[in-house]
Amino acid sequence: MHFLSFLAAFLLVRRIQKYLQPSPLYQKWNRLLKTAEASIIVLFVLLAVFSTEKINCFAGSFMLLGIILFADKQYDFRHYKPLLHAHYPLVGSVFLNGLVWLVFPGFYDEWEIYFQFAVLLAFAWIYVRWASSKKQQELKIVASRKDELEVMVAERTAEINRQKDELQEAVKELQATQAQLIQQEKLASLGELTAGIAHEIQNPLNFVNNFSEVSTELLEELKTGPLEQLPESEKEYAEEIIRDLTQNLEKITFHGKRADSIVKGMLQHSRASTGQKELTDINALADEYLRLSYHGCRARDKSFNATMETHFAPFSPQLKVVPQDMGRVLLNLFNNAFYSVSEKKKQSDGSYQPTVEVRTTLINGFMEIKVKDNGIGIPEHIKDKIMQPFFTTKPAGEGTGLGLSLSYDIVVKGHDGKIDIESEEGEYTEFTVSIPV
Repeated sequence: MHFLSFLAAFLLVRRIQKYLQPSPLYQKWNRLLKTAEASIIVLFVLLAVFSTEKINCFAGSFMLLGIILFADKQYDFRHYKPLLHAHYPLVGSVFLNGLVWLVFPGFYDEWEIYFQFAVLLAFAWIYVRWASSKKQQELKIVASRKDELEVMVAERTAEINRQKDELQEAVKELQATQAQLIQQEKLASLGELTAGIAHEIQNPLNFVNNFSEVSTELLEELKTGPLEQLPESEKEYAEEIIRDLTQNLEKITFHGKRADSIVKGMLQHSRASTGQKELTDINALADEYLRLSYHGCRARDKSFNATMETHFAPFSPQLKVVPQDMGRVLLNLFNNAFYSVSEKKKQSDGSYQPTVEVRTTLINGFMEIKVKDNGIGIPEHIKDKIMQPFFTTKPAGEGTGLGLSLSYDIVVKGHDGKIDIESEEGEYTEFTVSIPV
């Protein structure tokens, strides 16, 4: 059995050489390993020819032990220590076999089969250990590869989720943009219709105003001319009729001019926005659209009345804003305020007095426009939603839910301002529009 130690040494060197082939260490150790292979073969042949079998047992054991100890001390072979240490039982069993054979030949001859079986068992243990080590290495490689794949899958999943979130956000932006474009188109069409109607009303209204003024002048001439020629008995009656006619004409002129102001406001509101910022008197703009909104509410409901309170800053700077856009913001806020007090009026017992208050203030570099009403208020749970597109508390057909959304875009995105809301349900609502001066 002495040849098994030589065979184990030869196979150990070959196995180390095979393991090193894929790595850069192969070039470093290849020459020495080939020399070791040749040396093992030459020594085995020489000892087989010129030496005894007992000496061969010790020579094979020492050669295998020397290879193991040398490789065990090398840092490059640290991964092969389990394989190296698996050869120690073979070294010990072969050495013990030769020692007993040399010292106690009779005892060895009696138990020879057991000694040889021990050597074979030690030799088989090497390959059992090698197969187990190889399987463990393969499992480690599989586990490592599995971990790498899990990391790659996690990274890829995160990337896909990020892209999905970006796409969803882009879809939301596109939907919001589409809704705004549709609303802008509706507003443009409504503006054209309003402008056409206003122009048609303007012509007969001009006739009413002009003929009212002319009629007033004619009555003045009548008083200083033909009236003087009437008898005293008829003169008093004629003066009374002329006085009544004059008062009627004055009322016609007053309301005609008021209607003219409303029509001009409609034309101003329907004018398409140029997007160009102009120096604008905020106080005058707020006052104009407040009255335009009130008259609009009155036109829809003849029984509607409300108290309007204005507290304008004594000095209103000329702010650079887009007048048409800012007018739409104010008109929307005023319309909402009048709607709120109108709804509360319908629910009240008659002692309630609808009031809409407008206040402008210069503070900390901002022009603040506060629109406050004592109407139905805004429930706390929907405060965060009222600026969202298509969200409305009005009944179907009375609101699109885009007014405050467009107002928010105009103020925040178009004028670098902000809109704040304070409200208590059933008590009041106050919107504050802040525009940088």
